[in-house]
Amino acid sequence: MHKPFQPDPEVLAALTRAGLTRRSFLRRVGAGGALLASGGLLSACGIGGEARSQAGSSESEAPQPQQTVGGELSFSNWTLYIDQRKDKRPTLIDFRQETGVKVNYFEDINSNDEYFAKVRNQLANGEDIGRDLMVLTDWMAGRLIELGWLEQIDASQVPNMDNLSEGLRSPAFDPERQWSLPWQSGITGIGYNPKLIGRKITSVNDLFADDLAGQVTFLSEMRDTAGLVMAAMGADPLNHEFSEYEAAIEKLGDAVSSGQVRAFTGNDYAADLAAGNIGAAIAWSGDVIQSQFENPDIKWVLPAEGGLLFSDNMLIPANAEHVANAHAFMDFVYRPEIAAQIAAWVNYITPVEGAQEAIADIDESLADNELIFPSPKTLSNTFDFKQLSAEEEREYQDLFQGV
Repeated sequence: MHKPFQPDPEVLAALTRAGLTRRSFLRRVGAGGALLASGGLLSACGIGGEARSQAGSSESEAPQPQQTVGGELSFSNWTLYIDQRKDKRPTLIDFRQETGVKVNYFEDINSNDEYFAKVRNQLANGEDIGRDLMVLTDWMAGRLIELGWLEQIDASQVPNMDNLSEGLRSPAFDPERQWSLPWQSGITGIGYNPKLIGRKITSVNDLFADDLAGQVTFLSEMRDTAGLVMAAMGADPLNHEFSEYEAAIEKLGDAVSSGQVRAFTGNDYAADLAAGNIGAAIAWSGDVIQSQFENPDIKWVLPAEGGLLFSDNMLIPANAEHVANAHAFMDFVYRPEIAAQIAAWVNYITPVEGAQEAIADIDESLADNELIFPSPKTLSNTFDFKQLSAEEEREYQDLFQGV
């Protein structure tokens, strides 16, 4: 059966911003898609992430966002990323007791790309994805901002945004914090079990050693894995040549072909590390610390050549139903005492000023925990990944996915 031409959702979103409906686009493209192939239409519409648009730009009718706090809040997050006591989540309980809002909490984010693939079609079509908040990493937040697939944050409804740490207030992808608010920050390094592998690990280069063949997992997030491998090869992930990235990809490809790398994963590596199914992994700091409750032999180390510093951000999807509740929750978790409650369990870097003092009331030892409140010395041994254009992003991801 002939399959009718279907435009890419990101292309469709840009066309809509340019004033074309899906129907008129298909009519102008025709059966062969010649106009699209010529590049003229894409150029006119600004494809490539160069223009930012307001959310909700589809022709389809979306429900009016909720104006008052009450009812429900649907929240997508990564696993092990909020405080938990047995089968209860204290922060969500406290929020409901204060506001009456029931939080439907979903641990359904395993990687940025995987989650994006789930929601991109609905967002491109201007549909409610059934979530009022989602937590995604800086680079993906920037991508969604460029696509116009987020609701803008009303700062007047989140007065506790004033507690945002100074160093996180003006990221390149959202310099005025109009669309995103950090949930937690963290460092990508190495998680490993010295008892299982019989030695210490101090560098990413150690993960390529023969004695760890088949016992290693890397992250499916390109920046985390390629960034750490580049740093171990002497390149600067923040300011590198494409040839240096290619060299890192070649090294990864060789490691996969030889069986050195067992798998590329989202944060589901944590369970394998705790169970002893793997000996070492490129890993996020907080995940490993939490896994130590199941297996105290697990260690996390900042590689000698440095680790990747990242932030995950609260985002309101375009056309979300409970926008007022999303704002109320953002404001709630930016109270220092609530931020401390979350950080004490997740062991990631809290973005909230005042949380360090508040956490001492929970556990004094946590106030000096380098993974929650890293010292200037620790931060000096971290790096970021260079900002990529839309074209570079595709090129980098294509190479990485080909490993």
